[in-house]
Amino acid sequence: MGLKTGAGGEKRWWWNRNVIMVLWVMLSVGFCIGLHCHMRTESMRKAEETLTSMCEERARMLQEQFAVSVNHVHALAILVSTFHYQKSPPALDQETFADYTASTAFERPLLNGVAYAQRVVHAERQLFENQQGWMIKTMKRDPSPVQDEYAPVIYSQETVSYIEALDMMSGEEDRENILRARATGKAVLTRPFRLLESNHLGVVLTFPVYLLDLPDDATAEERVRATAGYLGGAFDVESLVENLLRQLAGNQEIMVNVYDVTNASEPLIMYGTNPPDDHMLLSHVSMLDFGDPFRKHQMKCRYREKPPVSLSSITTPSGIFVICMLVGYIGYAAWSHYDNVKEDFRKMEELKKQAEAADVAKSQFLATVSHEIRTPMNGVLGMLDMLLDTNLNLTQKDYAQTAQVCGRALISLINEVLDRAKIEAGKLEIESVPFDLRSILDDVISLFSAKSREKGIELAVYVSERVPSILMGDPGRFRQIITNLVGNSVKFTERGHVFIQVHLVEHVKMAMNATAETGLNGHVNEVNKKSATTVFNTLSGLEVADSRNTCESFKLLLSHGASLSCTFGGGSVPESIADKVTLMVSVEDTGIGIPVHAQDRVFTPFMQADSSTSRNYGGTGIGLSISKCLVELMGGKINFISQPHVGSTFMFTAVLQKCGKSAGVDTKRSLSEVLPTCFRGMRVSLVDRRAVRAAVTKYHLQRLGIIIEDVSTVNEVLCALSGQNDCLNSSQPGKQPSILLIEKDSWDPKVDVHIQNQLLEYKEAGLIQVVPKVVLLLTIESDKTRAGSHVDAIIVKPLRASTIVTCFQQMLGMGKCQNKDTLNGSTSLRGLLDGKNILVVDDNKVNLRVAAAALKKYGAKVVCVESGKSALSLLQPPHKFDACFMDVQMPEMDGYVY
Repeated sequence: MGLKTGAGGEKRWWWNRNVIMVLWVMLSVGFCIGLHCHMRTESMRKAEETLTSMCEERARMLQEQFAVSVNHVHALAILVSTFHYQKSPPALDQETFADYTASTAFERPLLNGVAYAQRVVHAERQLFENQQGWMIKTMKRDPSPVQDEYAPVIYSQETVSYIEALDMMSGEEDRENILRARATGKAVLTRPFRLLESNHLGVVLTFPVYLLDLPDDATAEERVRATAGYLGGAFDVESLVENLLRQLAGNQEIMVNVYDVTNASEPLIMYGTNPPDDHMLLSHVSMLDFGDPFRKHQMKCRYREKPPVSLSSITTPSGIFVICMLVGYIGYAAWSHYDNVKEDFRKMEELKKQAEAADVAKSQFLATVSHEIRTPMNGVLGMLDMLLDTNLNLTQKDYAQTAQVCGRALISLINEVLDRAKIEAGKLEIESVPFDLRSILDDVISLFSAKSREKGIELAVYVSERVPSILMGDPGRFRQIITNLVGNSVKFTERGHVFIQVHLVEHVKMAMNATAETGLNGHVNEVNKKSATTVFNTLSGLEVADSRNTCESFKLLLSHGASLSCTFGGGSVPESIADKVTLMVSVEDTGIGIPVHAQDRVFTPFMQADSSTSRNYGGTGIGLSISKCLVELMGGKINFISQPHVGSTFMFTAVLQKCGKSAGVDTKRSLSEVLPTCFRGMRVSLVDRRAVRAAVTKYHLQRLGIIIEDVSTVNEVLCALSGQNDCLNSSQPGKQPSILLIEKDSWDPKVDVHIQNQLLEYKEAGLIQVVPKVVLLLTIESDKTRAGSHVDAIIVKPLRASTIVTCFQQMLGMGKCQNKDTLNGSTSLRGLLDGKNILVVDDNKVNLRVAAAALKKYGAKVVCVESGKSALSLLQPPHKFDACFMDVQMPEMDGYVY
């Protein structure tokens, strides 16, 4: 909410990922630079601490070693006092002193040499010179001038023997040091100077020698009076520091300088060289205490080279900078992704609105187009219904029925387009209403009868007697699936057959298990070899893609259906099986099959096997995809088995419900195809050498209540009629067949004459009372001309119950026979609308005629108008109409009431 300004609604300039990313980089760089500086400062601080520690350690050790040397000099002073002044005669001379100091020099490694100078006053000078045998000389080796007192060297270590007889008080600084030493009783140091032989910088330590032991609190005068001489030692400071540094680690890292800073303005260097100013950035000064309170010394330490920048102060900030950049990149990428997703979402919302608008437009377009197409089709179908209510002969009625079925098929094609749109929108729903499965299959067969006759293929349907007559489901969608599958089979089949079967799934599973156990292979006396003359036990005698669909499997289905019925008999059927019925529907053909490479896309919308399929056979490729969706909505599955140049078998399951027992009778009467009862008990002999085809024919005849006796040849049926060997017992009274149904492959002109002569002979001989009618079953319409003169009727397949009824009625001269229920129902419906005034509104005149005719058939008085405005003028109260049927889409004013 706070990201936008109140007036313009634009984002604030700073709320931009590029600006924030730049700020993040700048902050990261600043932080890393600050961290580097901090770590470098810490590194320098640690280096300074290390330097301080090392410098303090060296200063301490130098002080300790100097103190040890001072103690040794003090010990020599005591030795001289004891053995030279307190012994009489003195026990110490030059030779003894030299030997002793030489032998104990290892104890004084820091001293170049030691010497003892005796205090001589001027009054005693002459006597002293006579005793020593030499004259007192100055530091320049000249005879010492007259002065109050002298300090000539009488004892010296061999290393400094060159100072013997020299007056230590001849030099001004030496004189001051001697006077301070005897007045304080402590060691006194000189300023640095170059030693004579080594040319090293050094200092001279002067220590007073007293005649007596003095107390610590003795005064200066007492100390002067008690002074006997002075013991001095020359310290080589450079050697002292060099030896010290060699003993310590890290000597290569630092440089050490020792200074005499008694005069702070002009410090005197005692060790080392003066460094340039730029090397003094990091140094440490340690004060030295050599025991002389007058003179001040210090040690200054510094690194030989400027301390390097620590690696961690570079790597750590660099690593943190890389991490910051990664975090920034991740945040930037996430923000960009969020913005992209947000933008994509906005575009998707726009596209969604556009798609919804397009979907609404498409739905309106489809509704309008379908309405405009359905309007004339309703007129066509309505007129066909009216035509079928008139007196028509068999051929006319068949043509009218076929035209009606084709019209309905066209409507179904229109519905397919709408179904595809509904499927894409997810709005396709399945109804649950009662319907007659067998009537639907007969309608589908009727739809493709003309095409199958034209091609000369066998088109047949068989429904197991275990399948209930009335089921609860969606009849329109079920018919759509069957129509699509049968239409494809008829389209791609040029010879052989198209066979529709409907069984219960339980029966199919049991039959397939039995087939697998017995090893059925689908044809007689053939296991692996196949040829053009091989005859298979199928509907047309040709090989099928699914080798399980054979005569033997068909017989197993029938037998297992009976056994399953017995197993669940006596009310022991499980509730799930009693309430629901799972059907297995298969559509088998002997067509061109589906290429192997195209079988995985059979159910893909608008896809066909190859580009030539649409050119040669037509079609859009959406039928199977719609069928698959419908099957799944019915709780089933669809699959297929196909072999190129052999054929295909499509199978699907559908879960339907049984009708309730209370509504079963009325529902059956209202939905089932009205079949006459006048053929019940009639006997018919069927001549057919193919068991599957014979079973299909028996299925249709049994629906009419006809008793069938099937044989394989004409001779067998003639034998049965003559009573030879008790064949079929057909010669017994009441069991003689009224009709002989003969398949075309059992018929030829010779059989025509032979069977007629035999039947006449049997009648004259009294073997039969009435000559049975001979009906020939054909597949091709053109085969009628070769039927022969003694055939009473011809039925051109596909077989339907209604076709058989019409043929038998005309052949036997029975006229139209109907069920008593049908007659009563028709009579009652014709007076349903007597005296009712009904207004019909439609802008299509043909539809007006159809609707008016349909209502008038039930006794209604119909008034027709062609517009909504005219209808409103007639419906102004008070009006005389009991009902109004109005089209919803009309010009100027639609049929909706608001």
